[in-house]
Amino acid sequence: MFKELLGKKYDDYLGFIRRSMIQDQIVSRGVKDRRVLAAMHKVCRHCFVPEDLVTRAYEDYPMPIGRGQTISQPYIVALMSELLELKGAERVLEIGTGSGYQTAVLAELAAEVYTMELFPDLAADAARKLKGLGYTSIKFNTGSGTAGWPEHAPYDAIIVTCAAKAVPPALLEQLKEGGRLVIPVGEEGRQDLKQLTKTSSGITENSVCAVRFVPLLDVLPPEP
Repeated sequence: MFKELLGKKYDDYLGFIRRSMIQDQIVSRGVKDRRVLAAMHKVCRHCFVPEDLVTRAYEDYPMPIGRGQTISQPYIVALMSELLELKGAERVLEIGTGSGYQTAVLAELAAEVYTMELFPDLAADAARKLKGLGYTSIKFNTGSGTAGWPEHAPYDAIIVTCAAKAVPPALLEQLKEGGRLVIPVGEEGRQDLKQLTKTSSGITENSVCAVRFVPLLDVLPPEP
């Protein structure tokens, strides 16, 4: 209905509120990486939310996408992307494809993206959307992300979009020396967003901020 009312001005409207989102929600909170900001402008969040939430797609909070999962708050997507410190030539592993929104942002920032999703229906929907939007540098896998995706390791960067109770050792093993792992760690309801860097002498850890993510699961929960 909203699209029909605005007609040709619909895309202009969405572009305007996307620019406002970047300035008001992301830049104002300290995200500075120009490549990240450009990716956040290019990737249309409204393409990844349920149809009945399109007019609210650029608001400052996560949204449900089904199966108890969410599409992350725009600021958190930008922050986690910035913490990966991508320059453009990297191979990135994403644990938790979800809606595909963070995946698309990663595809704008890196050369190769490998993404894993536990829920087959969410994985299929995200793959359909991303392929329809023209993304060809993304490889998809369905299953638990706790063990990572060793076939394509090592990775320059790994991002986990769900909260682990502890950092999965397999992800650190699959990280290239000098690479970064960005992951929320903690119990359900409250976690710390961490940036871990693999060095020749071990792992350095930076606690960034408190966050709230859905938990990292190893097996599919029972159907409701």
